[in-house]
Amino acid sequence: MSSLTSRQRAHLRSLAHPLKPMMQVGSEGVSEAFLTSLDEAFRNREILKIRVLETSDLTLKEATAAIREARPDVEVVQTIGKVAALYRPHPENPEIRLP
Repeated sequence: MSSLTSRQRAHLRSLAHPLKPMMQVGSEGVSEAFLTSLDEAFRNREILKIRVLETSDLTLKEATAAIREARPDVEVVQTIGKVAALYRPHPENPEIRLP
């Protein structure tokens, strides 16, 4: 997947703004169980937020890097504090139209 342009990233940030984090990276880090849950979440939506808990040994940057390494089709749209917005278009029926 190619990298997003700044305009596309801004559009996705605006869509992600009202969302609450729906997944948490805890003491187990970015485990296979976390990645399976992430894949399941992406089946229902194209953009979501994750939070890195204080109990995690990973920083947000390390967690998003681990997610990108395991799932190269996931784009990190934005990171603020301990929260990251992630985007992956639906493979068959993308709902979000990028500018």
